[in-house]
Amino acid sequence: MPAPIPRQRAIPAVENGQAPSPAMPQGTSTGTPGTPGSAREAAPRKQTTTGDTAAANASVTAPGTHLTLLLIQDDPGGAPVVPELLDAAGKPIRIRTARNLTEAARLLTDDVHCILLDLALPVPHHSEDGNDDELAVLKHVLRLAPRHAVLALTASGDAVRGSEAVRVGAQDYLFRDELDGRLLSRAIRYAVERKRSDRAERRLTESRLRAQENARLERGLLPTPLLDGSSLRFAARYRPGRSRALLGGDFYDTVRTPDGTVHAMIGDVCGHGPDEAALGVELRIAWRALTLAGLCGDALLGTLQQVLEHERENDEIFATVCTVDIAPDGRSAGLCLAGHPAPLLVRPASATHSGLAGPADSPVAAELLPYDNNGPALGLLPGARWPRTQVQLGAEWALMLYTDGMIEGHIGEGRERLGQDGMVALIRRQLAQGLRGEKLLRAAVREVRALNGGELTDDLAVLLLERGA
Repeated sequence: MPAPIPRQRAIPAVENGQAPSPAMPQGTSTGTPGTPGSAREAAPRKQTTTGDTAAANASVTAPGTHLTLLLIQDDPGGAPVVPELLDAAGKPIRIRTARNLTEAARLLTDDVHCILLDLALPVPHHSEDGNDDELAVLKHVLRLAPRHAVLALTASGDAVRGSEAVRVGAQDYLFRDELDGRLLSRAIRYAVERKRSDRAERRLTESRLRAQENARLERGLLPTPLLDGSSLRFAARYRPGRSRALLGGDFYDTVRTPDGTVHAMIGDVCGHGPDEAALGVELRIAWRALTLAGLCGDALLGTLQQVLEHERENDEIFATVCTVDIAPDGRSAGLCLAGHPAPLLVRPASATHSGLAGPADSPVAAELLPYDNNGPALGLLPGARWPRTQVQLGAEWALMLYTDGMIEGHIGEGRERLGQDGMVALIRRQLAQGLRGEKLLRAAVREVRALNGGELTDDLAVLLLERGA
């Protein structure tokens, strides 16, 4: 018995830019000369262009259009195996016939919807050991026409070979001696629909795999903090400015060296493209290696500038960097700024007398660290120096390092930007609501985006280190 054919479905949209062939003129014969209205063709239709895709997608069900079948069969006697066929609308299905694979390749144009392949066709190449693959012809056709539906035609009763053909890649199989027009017409429509469905499912699977691969890539490029043995709590948020990008030019890292010092860094390469993102990753890795090797402050930034000068694409590329080294007891830190905004320090209100604590009833104070000793961005001045400023932190604090994406978003519809003062006020409000750690950063980034009226155009990175009493 033939393979079961599912219920008749609506004919699917044509795939891959397949466009409808022009309707055949009345009285045209492409099979037996002089046969009016024959559905057999002797020559291929003109191939479509990419711009015809939209029209082609509706061609199967549009009035006056036809399905086209390519029959590949070695039939020296010229006796047609395929009967006259009608599509779901009662219109004839055009049939082209190829006697070998070379001729099939010539006739396989974009307006062919389905291939009916006789598995009895001679094998194109014989193996040297004499063990010829019975499905070599089918495999060749699948390589020749990866986007077309394929029906395998086999001898009656040879269900094993037919099932193997489906396993290899055909959409269905039919028995040569049991064909009739109705059965074959349904099989063609089913094969075309199944091929379309298979391709859609494959694209979905590929999309999921790419998303998983991108997630793994992102996890590999973004740092994992090395804070083993430290009591400090770490949180970070990162948003690239480029649409669908994994990384932008911003970078950050945190490590603890054997002496107990915790080193944190955040930086920003000018620009937002993939080259800047790659350079940011290189600078982050170089900073980690130099830090673990014992460098810090001016010596580290000087070496990091050499790395940037060697790796950058042109002399106009620079990077801003902020580094902090927190003493083993957690009560003080050294700060170096290379053209970068100063970090934000959060402490209990009773621990500061700067006058920047905010509302009188606020339990915490948020203020920017000193910016006076800011050195130039990396890559601007050869032989530059970066002073190290000593900062007293106290027993309980939170230190937020950020890039300019956090402060350069607009406020509403005007040209005014949030700025550092606006960011400090924003953080104070959220601290007053009891937000800390990851929740604080998530809420801060969300509000910055909301004030901007949507996605930020610049990359954004922010990290938070916290120490309890």
